[in-house]
Amino acid sequence: MVQKKKASTAKKADESTVVRIKAIDDTSAAISKAPKKKVAKKDETVDEKQKKTRKKPSAKGIARPFVAIGGYFKGAWFELKQVRWPTRKATWSLTGAVLLYTAFFALLVLLLDAGFKYIFELILK
Repeated sequence: MVQKKKASTAKKADESTVVRIKAIDDTSAAISKAPKKKVAKKDETVDEKQKKTRKKPSAKGIARPFVAIGGYFKGAWFELKQVRWPTRKATWSLTGAVLLYTAFFALLVLLLDAGFKYIFELILK
């Protein structure tokens, strides 16, 4: 009976081995699952690579500012689609917090102003 327990605990110890990964280890899971870099063929010259990746012709003259403005609004729209907007309840709770803090600090400034005014009037008289 005792031998069975020892054998079962030894089996469990073998199954749950901990592998420690060091910073210099090349075989870590994150590195091994990273996508492989593509190596360019040595036959291709730089000019041939540039011909493959042709860009759209840029706007010239009068159209350039309009293209720039259009690009700005396109980028702004893309960013707005990524925004995670708060719920109505969260918006009202944050609005209440802002109003509460504003009232507190306005009252604090008014009290400090009245106190300093009173002290200066005592000193000057």
